Amino acid sequence: MIEGLFAGLDVSTQGCKLVVLDARSGETVHVDAVEYDSDLPSYGTRGGTVRSDDEGVSESDPWMWIEAVRRVLSGLADSPADSSLIRCISVSGQQHGLVALDAQGGLARPRSKLWNDHSTVEECEWLTERIGGPERMIEEVGNVQRTGYTAGKILHMVRREPEAYQRAATLFLVHDFVNWYLTGGVAVMEPGDTSGMALWNPATSCWSTTVLDAIAPDLASKLPEVGTSDRTIGSVAKELVDSFGLSPSCRVDAGSGDNMYGAIGTGNVDPGVVTISLGTSGTVYTVLDDPWVDPTGEIAAFCDSTGRHLPLLCVSNMANGYAAVRDRFELSHEGFNELIERTEPGNSGRLILPWYEGERTPDLPLAAPLYFGFQTDDFRPEILARAVLEGHVLNLHAGFERMPVSTGEVRLTGGLSRSPAWRQTIADVFEVDAVPVEGEGAALGAAIHAAWVLGKEAGSDVSLAELVERCVPIDTARRTSPREGAVAVYRKAKPLFKALSRRVRGLDGEDPFALRADLAKRGNPD
Repeated sequence: MIEGLFAGLDVSTQGCKLVVLDARSGETVHVDAVEYDSDLPSYGTRGGTVRSDDEGVSESDPWMWIEAVRRVLSGLADSPADSSLIRCISVSGQQHGLVALDAQGGLARPRSKLWNDHSTVEECEWLTERIGGPERMIEEVGNVQRTGYTAGKILHMVRREPEAYQRAATLFLVHDFVNWYLTGGVAVMEPGDTSGMALWNPATSCWSTTVLDAIAPDLASKLPEVGTSDRTIGSVAKELVDSFGLSPSCRVDAGSGDNMYGAIGTGNVDPGVVTISLGTSGTVYTVLDDPWVDPTGEIAAFCDSTGRHLPLLCVSNMANGYAAVRDRFELSHEGFNELIERTEPGNSGRLILPWYEGERTPDLPLAAPLYFGFQTDDFRPEILARAVLEGHVLNLHAGFERMPVSTGEVRLTGGLSRSPAWRQTIADVFEVDAVPVEGEGAALGAAIHAAWVLGKEAGSDVSLAELVERCVPIDTARRTSPREGAVAVYRKAKPLFKALSRRVRGLDGEDPFALRADLAKRGNPD
């Protein structure tokens, strides 16, 4: 049996969260959080990022994340969790963000380009052409080059900020940088987060020297070693022991990306379980024993944090459209749900392609939203609310259909999973039960992973599946099942969405006007 307390840190786009877990009882004994905008106003962020007049730029100061980590650790002094009993800490980090350190441990570049930075379109296109096209790129790194991934961010620095690149001695991802701080200087990477850089091939577990050399001949020398995910990498630094009462023997887990730990935090540790995360972005992922590489590059080929694989779909637009409608009509969450109840599934063929800030899937960094099927008197709150909701869910499902998985239920996490309207629409569109997971998502997954890893190193035979069963709270009371009538409507709405999406991108497909006319004929399915 694994004894003691284990801590999970989730350093996300908008805030930092700490979860402390008693692995023996499965109880979360302490939760704390810092929101960058309100709690650390000196950094001048909005939504966790420093806004720029330059199109597509989304950046943050990495020291803001460290200050947030220090704040949540300082909160342990007034919590039920005895910091001296924490045996291991694990870090979940927002994926893809680039942190550049100089040889003295300072920032070679003052800000980190984040996952939702779309300013590297030119670099991604140039790199893809240099390598020999998308198919050749997939052979090299298992993925195409997207603006969200790290490779284009590094090339952007090489081409446009060469002095900063020359100063850089170490190039990190977000969670690696936090690990470096926690350990007092251990520089190492692991397969889960690293596979999202589009430099390292998750199918072969190797860096692509072809892609590295195309970016810069010395790039390999600036990248830390890639170890394994299921190990600790060092003990906490003495400064943390002195400042926060941590034990000198407290270990730091290898950590991983937020999607890898979101899987664990939703009980998604065996093939057949699917997680949908509904937050700033929307993601769908599942665990596979063997690598799977999408020949189109639309589904990301990632490793997970247990030695297996995590094919992942990500759409960059999710909460933004929902939030904009609520703000425009001054709606509470409950008010939005009430509007949805006044409308019918399918919205009589009124549809929005919800590409508000570019889009990652499909890969359209310059995309803008498209309103389809609206008459002049249709721009009413209830019709727009349903169009936004269905647009986001249909966009997510259009990508999911490519994934090599079938499932009887999906696990929901993220703030929008608390909405009955979102749960019901997902259940109806995906045609499976939608089950929300309580708890703290990626931060909880990080704490569970810390307990599992330290247990393995101590010779414990407690499996990750056992820990998940004990520690992950599934909200069965809010299980939502698909409705037969709504499923029938969405079986017509899904081809309409895909046909419209293809037409806008100049691809062949069915006639969206004919499909809309057929859908608009249907009455209320309930």
